Amino acid sequence: MFDRLDALMSFHQQALGLRAERQQVLASNIANADTPGYQARDFDFSSALAKATSASAGAPAALSLATPRAGHQAAQGAATLAGVELMYRVPTQPSLDGNTVDMDVERVSFADNSLHYEASLELLTGKIQGLRLAMQSENS
Repeated sequence: MFDRLDALMSFHQQALGLRAERQQVLASNIANADTPGYQARDFDFSSALAKATSASAGAPAALSLATPRAGHQAAQGAATLAGVELMYRVPTQPSLDGNTVDMDVERVSFADNSLHYEASLELLTGKIQGLRLAMQSENS
């Protein structure tokens, strides 16, 4: 039962993690809008999510913790999202100082990613509340 519950939540967990990582990349682009020579970066969310979900479907990539003493318990942590391949954004109108940040594109991408993050969070919250309601009705 817990395996099915974990599989249900795993997709949303990975999607939220990737959305949060993309938000950081976009925020970095906005913060460096006036930095000479800064190259705007981004990644393709759908391909990163497909890669993350296919990796978790086959063999879960988890961080293992070292147990240097016999009394320590073995444990594993969640895999990091560091495997996302950042790409450089192609500038629509290059600037003289070499900066490729287009604030209009960055603002739209930032707002779109924020909206998708909130929608994913609301969906996940709804699923958790539904599960909680189902469990409470059994116990009553």
